[in-house]
Amino acid sequence: MSTASPDSSGHTSATPGSPSGATALPGGDDSVREEKPLSERRLHPVTPFRRAWAPVAVLAGWAVHDPNQAQEQLTRLTTTALLLGLAVIVPGAALYGFLSWWFTHFAVTDTELRIRTGLLFRRTAHIRLERLQAVDITQPLLARVAGVAKLKLDVVGTDKKDELAYLGEGEARMLRAELLARAAGFAPESAREVGEAPVHRLLHVPPGVLAASLLLTGATWGSLAAALVVPTLLWLATHSAWTVLATGLPLLGAAGASSVGRFVAEYDWTVGESPDGLRIDHGLLDRTHETVPPGRVQTVRIVEPLLWRGRWVRVELDVAGSSNSVLVPVAPREVAEAVIAAVLPGVTVPAALDRPPRRAGWCVPFWWHGYGLAVTDTVFAARHGLLRRRLSLVPHAKAQSVRLTQGPWERFKGLADVHIDAGAGKTVTARLRDAAEARELLQAQADRSRTGRREARPDRWMA
Repeated sequence: MSTASPDSSGHTSATPGSPSGATALPGGDDSVREEKPLSERRLHPVTPFRRAWAPVAVLAGWAVHDPNQAQEQLTRLTTTALLLGLAVIVPGAALYGFLSWWFTHFAVTDTELRIRTGLLFRRTAHIRLERLQAVDITQPLLARVAGVAKLKLDVVGTDKKDELAYLGEGEARMLRAELLARAAGFAPESAREVGEAPVHRLLHVPPGVLAASLLLTGATWGSLAAALVVPTLLWLATHSAWTVLATGLPLLGAAGASSVGRFVAEYDWTVGESPDGLRIDHGLLDRTHETVPPGRVQTVRIVEPLLWRGRWVRVELDVAGSSNSVLVPVAPREVAEAVIAAVLPGVTVPAALDRPPRRAGWCVPFWWHGYGLAVTDTVFAARHGLLRRRLSLVPHAKAQSVRLTQGPWERFKGLADVHIDAGAGKTVTARLRDAAEARELLQAQADRSRTGRREARPDRWMA
């Protein structure tokens, strides 16, 4: 008998031959405790249509990788051969989609979510519920038309999300609520009855405000100017239409992504507070329902572009093991700070920050005015940027290490940088502080971090 061992990411890789529904007892005992039979479920019946595109995608990838060879092969095909090829590829793709759907099952046990996939090579993912940190629902445009949704699961210690695609929209919401309830410690028999947690709306971004904010963003106009000026200069220099197209199209795509793309992605942005974390719903074509898990936020950044100064701010965050990066796309500062207070309970955004000493201008002329620092009982706050200000907040409990660095010119001027390493691979730096102040800050911040971790609130769901 082969057993399954959990890895550090919260998954358990099951090897063939392990009895389904059996668990090895601790302590090396070979006896087995039988569990009740699992109620396995399949994905939505439209899933085969989505998976049937995989063989076609392989052919398309080959054609893009070697277009000359693909064109040469196509010119050699007769009409009869092409029709015969389609007669083989289309049914084969349909059969692949059906079989991959038929051999995919999932089940929720008392402690984990099991996903079995694979036609020839079987794979069983055991996702431990206590390791769940986010369960998101996404609906691409065609999925919205079909009434289905994709369930994405963030697990502590993994970069890649496991997913169930696709489920019926109602089933996806019920399963999400059940997983969160079980992750919070509810008994299996009552987890389904808990249902989706109530949501209290904190913020809604009107489309007009979002559009105006994008028009007042320097990146939008900078990319648009580059898309117009660079192709024009290339045309005057080369008179080559291919050179202009090869340069202009990517620049236009970048300009569209920084304006139209952001508008489509951040349309109807809504933030709500619930017992299982902050809920974020957004999207014009593809709808996304995300969750900012409690206790997992490592850093928060308040971004203030020059043309937004005094009117709006943008709030970004870093969550360990999650792709969530935007909390508030645009909002008045007082509204944004209220949302920050919900995601970081007990944290208040400092109203005033201390600038570096004037001699810092010898190290970074003029731009040193954009640096600032404030340390409160709950948070380490550092600001940088003169035209586009960014204020980074690190709760003391999330600081993993503290470092002091000095370049040769900084040593000559009696200055130093203090770095706070937080989770999610992020570092917040207080630039160009007085050297004596930096050494005191280094020791004091290490003490605050230890105290913060001891007094930190539990980060379990609905706790």
